[in-house]
Amino acid sequence: MYQPLPFALSVGVLAFLIGVIWGGPFVEVLRRLKVGKLIRVELAEGHQKKAGTPTMGGIMIILPAIGITLMLNLVSIIRPNAEFTGGSILVPLGVLVGFSLLGAYDDWEGIRRSHGRPIGEGISPRAKFMAQVVLAVLAAGAISLYDGGFQFANEIPLPLVNVSIPLHPILFIPIAAFIIVAMSNALNFTDGMDGLAGIITASAFAAYGIIAFLQEQIFLVQFCFILVGACFAFLWYNAHPAQLFMGDTGSLALGATLATVAIMTGQWLLLPIIAIVPVAEMVSVVIQIVYFKATKGQRFFRMSPLHHHFELSGWSETQVVQRFWLVGLLSAMAGVALALL
Repeated sequence: MYQPLPFALSVGVLAFLIGVIWGGPFVEVLRRLKVGKLIRVELAEGHQKKAGTPTMGGIMIILPAIGITLMLNLVSIIRPNAEFTGGSILVPLGVLVGFSLLGAYDDWEGIRRSHGRPIGEGISPRAKFMAQVVLAVLAAGAISLYDGGFQFANEIPLPLVNVSIPLHPILFIPIAAFIIVAMSNALNFTDGMDGLAGIITASAFAAYGIIAFLQEQIFLVQFCFILVGACFAFLWYNAHPAQLFMGDTGSLALGATLATVAIMTGQWLLLPIIAIVPVAEMVSVVIQIVYFKATKGQRFFRMSPLHHHFELSGWSETQVVQRFWLVGLLSAMAGVALALL
């Protein structure tokens, strides 16, 4: 008898095993291609030693997630009454693919510049942001206007009070797009220490996987736990000292996809709690920029994003990652609890 949650956990394990098995050869290929990471000169000496470590490791997460999800979709096509997935899973899958391609292009252009090949400036911050906005608007529009209908589209479900405020698509689409872009950049800021972004992302997707299960959005449960397993496989090679970095290929895509999942469950007001670490990282960057401009050169934090502030305050990289993960795990648990009330 088909059991949704055990099946979702099983495909998550499958994603982990696939990632771990092909991860070693993948890292070696990146080394041979000299797909190395550039390190900011102002970072601590420990980070300077990481220069040249292969990046674009998000591919290790994205490809298994795409492959397994598509296989589950093929099952539903062959068996129209199968409960394995649904057509609406194509929305978060499309976000995952779109933002990963954007991130991969950005990573590749940076790598080519680092090898001294004059190819121009690559993706400027403005062009990168505009591309994120376009992809986010397309995703938000798909959620709002999808013919099959999303249960929580065009409304704001309020936690605790069990009340939903209806929204016209004209309002829903820009709000949803803002959330997707913001979380994409938030996770990108979080990706700065060995193991940090991967473990925070896995915790957040696990939380939303549980929420989706309670809502009986079985296809979304499976998608979330596939990404959890894929993130764990990546962490196998990203644990300190990292053999592989996620890069924009992974961070932009996973952040945007997490926001999309949150919107599809209707619990996007809980996203700042469930993903408290990426949100705090993004807020620290905003505060640093605003304070720097307002005071004409003074800094509010020793360095932003926030994890570098604590590192320069005396915490080791391992301490920062473990403590941030503890905060992230507890906040994810709190978010699930609030979703149940």
